[in-house]
Amino acid sequence: MMQTIQSARCTRRHDCLRHEWASHPRTDLLSYCPMKEARTKSRTKTKGPTRKKIEGVSPYSKPALRSEAFARALTDAKSSIDDRDRLQTLFDEAAKKAADVPRDSFKEYWPYLQTMLRLVRAHHRGEYDRVGHDSLLWIVAALNYLVDPFDLIPDRTPFLGFIDDAAVVEFVVDRTRQTLDDFMTWETGPR
Repeated sequence: MMQTIQSARCTRRHDCLRHEWASHPRTDLLSYCPMKEARTKSRTKTKGPTRKKIEGVSPYSKPALRSEAFARALTDAKSSIDDRDRLQTLFDEAAKKAADVPRDSFKEYWPYLQTMLRLVRAHHRGEYDRVGHDSLLWIVAALNYLVDPFDLIPDRTPFLGFIDDAAVVEFVVDRTRQTLDDFMTWETGPR
């Protein structure tokens, strides 16, 4: 048995323990396989700090969501959510901006943008109060981002100006889809 272990050839590119331990008296009882070499990670490709999932939602992967403009929109949303005058001003500006925005940038999220506007108006008027605080915060933040002319990609930039706005609307719709769907059901149902 000892000679078969010593004569066995290792076909891998690394040193095999089988050849080093061949002279050990208990080698015939050991059953082991050669180990693969450990790979080392390149230090040049290290990532920055990763963001954990919050409430089952994926991390903010799009640049528009990590921008200062979006952080500013969230801050403004927190302060204007309970201020009726600021909410009315935001609705007016967002409705005007939505009328001028090219729809093709928003694709299938265009109807949801319109729903966001109607929901904010109904909430402001006191007609609809079934919206949660967090959902309303996200919706108001998206509208704040929409009306901000100096967001990640300025709105005056030809062909690209509303791509970041559409990304923010898409993100907020994904977070608040159930709230928006409930509002649309409420709108179309008997009151």
